[in-house]
Parts: sequence; structure tokens; C-alpha cells
Amino acid sequence: MSKSQIQYSIVVPVYNEELVIGETYKRLKRVMDSTEEAYEIIFVNDGSKDGTVEIAKTICNMDKNIKLLSFSRNFGHQLAISAGMDYSSGNAVVVIDADLQDPPEVILEMIKKWKEGYDVVYGRRAKREGETFFKKFTAKAFYRTLKSMTDIDIPVDTGDFRLIDRRVCDKLKSLPEHNRYVRGLVSWVGYKQTGVEFVRHERFAGETKYPLKKMLKFATDGIVSFSYKPLKFPLYIGGAVSAISVIYFIAYLLKAVITGTHASGLNLALSMIFFLVGGIFIILGIMGEYISRMGDEAKGRPLYIIGDKEGFKDEA
Repeated sequence: MSKSQIQYSIVVPVYNEELVIGETYKRLKRVMDSTEEAYEIIFVNDGSKDGTVEIAKTICNMDKNIKLLSFSRNFGHQLAISAGMDYSSGNAVVVIDADLQDPPEVILEMIKKWKEGYDVVYGRRAKREGETFFKKFTAKAFYRTLKSMTDIDIPVDTGDFRLIDRRVCDKLKSLPEHNRYVRGLVSWVGYKQTGVEFVRHERFAGETKYPLKKMLKFATDGIVSFSYKPLKFPLYIGGAVSAISVIYFIAYLLKAVITGTHASGLNLALSMIFFLVGGIFIILGIMGEYISRMGDEAKGRPLYIIGDKEGFKDEA
């Protein structure tokens, strides 16, 4: 099967998904076979330490439509998505996680929208099943905060589950930045975009690959990559502190005039000092995030390293 014959590329990043990858393959195969068009499914192994790779290789050996990329180590979810897109051959590329929270059956709706002329069709989560209140609340707050802080129209309540046209994929491949926020990049390149709603299910099996630490890192990537507003925080903080200082000074004078005494402002002064010191460290931390990312880009290292490939021809 040559590249020109492949209509759809399904990119599936996997990390320690031995409990679910078999079922993921079955459901994706059933959906894609129903299109009666040529397709490939690319599993991208992001440094799994369980039996994920062995299962994926077995699937590759029995199904010529399945391919496997294995990183030399764990490079992260967003770079796994990027690698899958880089090695994809289809006229349309679909990104979907392996946990089956995003139903593969929705891909058929995305394909329909694509054939209507849309270049990007993203999945919008109308409902999230099996998630804690904390996860739902923080996700909702993050998407709306990011939208308010950027000039780019990044749809809220969406993940990386989406279909993109080949020309959009090629534009994304030309973007070299390391700390990637793929869904933001997809919005940044533009083109004709629309969404389809779906109910996000509970994980089929296994544990989430986005604990709180990774969620915070992901949120930081999104904000720092697409907004310079945090760099303006020092101005806001400085203005607020100045206003508080003026108000305190006026209140201190009025109290002294009315009571005829000299009220001690030592405790408040100490509080102000600690507040200022904390603010300085926050500002330095924000600046450090931007500077460190500039350093990452200046180093010019590759985004990822492929340790092994299965199912790819020499010319792929």
C-alpha cells in the first residue's frame, strides 16, 4: 500500500496501556473497516515499561494496516502525537488516545464533516463520565482561563481527539517548538474548523496517565506557549501594591488626626514586606518559565528519538 492510497491515518499515543491496547485496536479496526477506504493505525509507544510494546508488535504482525513507532525513552504525550503525525501518510489524520474515553465511533462523524469541506474537526466533550469533581472543575477552569489569556480561538472543552486535513498536518510538521501544546498549534495554523459533540467515557482499564503533576505541566505549556499576559503580571502587582500603600498611608494619617495618637503600623508593614517578597518570587518564576523555554528552542535538539519501527516500509 503506497502513501497515495492511504486515506486515513489514526495516531494513537500509548504509554503503559497493556490492559487496553487490544480492545482499542479492535474498536478502531471495526470503525475504520466500515469506511471501506484505505487506512493505517499508528501506535506511538512513549517509553512504555509494561507489555504494551509486545502486544502492539503482535498486532502489527497480524494486520498490515497497523504500524508502531517506539521512542528511545519517554518524551511525553504531546511529542508522541507529533511523531505520529510526522510519520503519517493519510489524506486525513485522526489523533485519539488509547484509553477509549474518546469513543472511536465518533471518528465517522469527523470524517463526514471533513468530506463536507472542513480542514479540522475536533471533538467537543458534552459530558465527562467517570471523572472526579476536582478533575472536571480544574479542566473547565483551565480551558476558560487559557481562552481569556490568548488572542487565538482555542475551543473550550476539547482535547487532542480530532481529525486534521493533510495540509494542516504538513503545516504542523513545519513548526519546530519543543514544549508543544498540539491543540493550541492546531488552532494557531487556522483553516476551516468545526467540532462534533460526544460523551467522554470512563477509562476502559488501567490508570490515568495525567496525574496532577503532569496536568500542571500541561497547563503551563498551554499558557506559556500561547500567552504573554503572565509577563504583564508585575505591572498589575506593582499597581495593586502601590494602591494599597497609598490607601494605608491615607488611613494612617486620618487615624492619627482623629485619635491624636500614633498607631503602630509595624505588623502591617511586615505583612507588606512578605507580600512583596512573595510577589517577587512569583514574578521570577514566571520569567524563568519563559527563559527556560527560549533555552530549549535555542539548543536545537530533536523533538524526539525513534528507537524502533514496525510496519513501516523503507520509503516511509
